[in-house]
Amino acid sequence: VPGMEIPRILISLVLLPASSLSLGASKPSFVLMMVDDLGIGDLGCYGNTTLKTPNIDRLAQDGVKLTQHLAASPLCTPSRAAFLTGRYPIRSGMASYGHVGVFIISAASGGLPREEITFARILKDQGYKTALIGKWHQGLSCEHRGDHCHHPRVHGFDHFYGIPMTNLRDCQPGHGSIFYAAFAHVPYGKLLATLGGLVALHTAGARVAARRLATGLAALLLAMAGLLCVFILTFADLNCFLMRGEEVVEQPYVAENLTQRMTGEAVEFLERNSDVPFLLFFSFLQVHTGLFASPRFRGKSRHGLYGDVVTEVDWCVGQIMKTLERLELKEKTLVYLTSDQGPHLEEISVHGEVHHGYSGIYRAGKSTNWEGGIRVPGIFHWPGKLPAGKVIDEPTSNMDLFPSVVNLAGASIPSDRKIDGHDLMPLLQGRVVRSDHEFMFHYCNANLNAVRWHPANSTSLWKALFFTPNFYPENTTGCFHMHICHCIDPFITHHDPPLLFDLSKDPSESKPLSPATEPNFHSIVGVMVDAAKAHEQGVEPVPEQLTLQHHLWKPWLQPCCSTLGQLCRCKRDHRQGVVEAEVEVHVE
Repeated sequence: VPGMEIPRILISLVLLPASSLSLGASKPSFVLMMVDDLGIGDLGCYGNTTLKTPNIDRLAQDGVKLTQHLAASPLCTPSRAAFLTGRYPIRSGMASYGHVGVFIISAASGGLPREEITFARILKDQGYKTALIGKWHQGLSCEHRGDHCHHPRVHGFDHFYGIPMTNLRDCQPGHGSIFYAAFAHVPYGKLLATLGGLVALHTAGARVAARRLATGLAALLLAMAGLLCVFILTFADLNCFLMRGEEVVEQPYVAENLTQRMTGEAVEFLERNSDVPFLLFFSFLQVHTGLFASPRFRGKSRHGLYGDVVTEVDWCVGQIMKTLERLELKEKTLVYLTSDQGPHLEEISVHGEVHHGYSGIYRAGKSTNWEGGIRVPGIFHWPGKLPAGKVIDEPTSNMDLFPSVVNLAGASIPSDRKIDGHDLMPLLQGRVVRSDHEFMFHYCNANLNAVRWHPANSTSLWKALFFTPNFYPENTTGCFHMHICHCIDPFITHHDPPLLFDLSKDPSESKPLSPATEPNFHSIVGVMVDAAKAHEQGVEPVPEQLTLQHHLWKPWLQPCCSTLGQLCRCKRDHRQGVVEAEVEVHVE
């Protein structure tokens, strides 16, 4: 009926998300870039004056810069799970109740559950072409090595070119092993004394049962030592591999030009899908240790290998932006750049170099919920849709990308689960001036570590920490590695009442408040403790994905591009040797 057409149009406009009304008929595309372990103080646009990042700085100059953008976790695996799903990682089981808070080996059975909904899956259902290039770190298989139940494909990415785990110094020949630090704390003296006692017992003519026990225990100790050695010697072959789709194409991968190769892959994806809506998630392997830089970038910075790596990351960002401009896609594409958590501060190379980033004025770094561990770069760029040069000092989260991207794509936010992120577009476009996050909760593995409160009609920003790690980068005697054991006793100090800071006045968290220095201390802490209790009561129990059982090596899950007898070695990546011809390298 012709007379019914106008009412129908009006109804459809009312039902559209507010952020979609200004977009026109076409759907926007997305380029989401996440650098691994990048410090907020590493970038020129966040105050660094000695490390050159002109391409990233230009993104901030022409877009919106967030100064209080927060990772949902200070560790890779849970932080990325939260980013993909818009939910605190404890809701998906991607937070550990034990020692190890991230996946270490590829033949483990844990991972992001299939039941979780990622923004990639939603956009794929909306007709988007989707790709993940770089680091995954959300698990791989469940029952056998070919089921790939946690693979990026299962979670909505049409194309995957990258590594399923994380980049470690073990993946770089001649860089040593992260496990050496663990072995340095093994009580070798006690073990040798025990072994000596067992040998003495065996040779002293003890009873047959005692001699058998001594022999068995001695054999067990020697076998364990042998297994540890084998684990280190074979780690790179079994865990440092490159995949294209579901195929292992390089094992172990050659890191030297890997950033350039992945940049070339990203450029190809953009060129191949320039006429359709797309989602590109470029998940950098860098600047996670062990560090590597392509030959053309070595010695290009004033900060050693670490600075060279940041320089190459910046170059990659520039190549992607030049490609968007060449394809006339800049006005159609929302570009986002961040880090998954704060910088790694404590690792020293086998050559004695300190490999770490810079947290700026903020305290500590990766693996802690001090501001340096969770406050990360947050840059949004979208000419014509977002203002240029805007700076926002409101609490935001990497979980906010989920509802923001889903709404912009014209899809619906899942209503059958709790989504902790909030749509950022009203804040970015200046339609509102306050963040929707009144309370934010900071986890150390699966333990609620801290609460942030931004009261309505107040400029104060309160943060309460219930415990803090007994860890300092210059002294690792209490805990051999931050990733392993800092969230549980005896490696933490509990605070009752909690440590309280007003970040609006003390962003460096240098002076905890007390009833003597803050008259409303008890009422402020009371509100935050009540909020924490209410939040914890609202977290529904789910199967934990980072248990010891899920962490253990399972031979039947081991990805291998050849037989295990050949130590899983191959080079099938067609990008080898062609990158420099495809992508111009230029350091500004």
